[in-house]
Amino acid sequence: MKFKFNIRREVKIVTILVVVFALIAFTERMKGEVSVGDIEINISNVHENHFVEESDIMNLMQVDLAQMKGMSIAKVNFKEIENRIKKDPFIEDAEVYSDLKGNIIVNADLRRPIARIVRNDGPDGYIAEDGTVMPVSDKFTPRVVLISGTYVRTLLSQHNILNLDQGKNIMEMLNMIQEDAFWKAQIAQLDIDGKGKVSIIPQVGDESIQFGYAEDLEVKFRKLNIYYKEILPRVGWNKYNRVNVEFEGQIVAE
Repeated sequence: MKFKFNIRREVKIVTILVVVFALIAFTERMKGEVSVGDIEINISNVHENHFVEESDIMNLMQVDLAQMKGMSIAKVNFKEIENRIKKDPFIEDAEVYSDLKGNIIVNADLRRPIARIVRNDGPDGYIAEDGTVMPVSDKFTPRVVLISGTYVRTLLSQHNILNLDQGKNIMEMLNMIQEDAFWKAQIAQLDIDGKGKVSIIPQVGDESIQFGYAEDLEVKFRKLNIYYKEILPRVGWNKYNRVNVEFEGQIVAE
């Protein structure tokens, strides 16, 4: 096997490497010479979930700005500060870095709740869109579907409900409700028994909807859609007390 040696190409590669290493060395040197300035905190509230404020981020950072000011920016452990912030259950991700003036920039993204777990014998909790179980907050109360019933104890015992086989199905059901304007407006509460079977409590209407396990979701929601769009307009909203879409090929109304 023969190798062709191209002097021009090799010189270019060496030159590029030298420039890259020089820039890295220059950047590190500049960091060493730059002193800590202010702290700038940016909280992403795209969905208007005001669980966390700037003062909360400062507390999570566990830094004393008065003591830090004037010290070399190179001595700041940005990764450690990031990890402290990420430990908060309301925060999905965080990024900490410095600008050329020595200011410490903090960008924090909040988790978005899609359901609230409610119970009578203890504190409630939220389920975020990534499945994380979060505590309630006295700063913000979002309007989301409620989850009640015996099974909530199991959900609240988890850091993330996706760790449960049944939790994955419940999460998929919550996402389908969240993404559909009609179901998001009409479904007020999911009552889940100890076996994981779901009953839907609607926003409008007095009937209890027996959904069964959170599986075969498209088929069951299609049957529910028929019930709301075709059956109720003919018989009236207060005709039935209980509707069951659990069984294949059937809509049972009593």
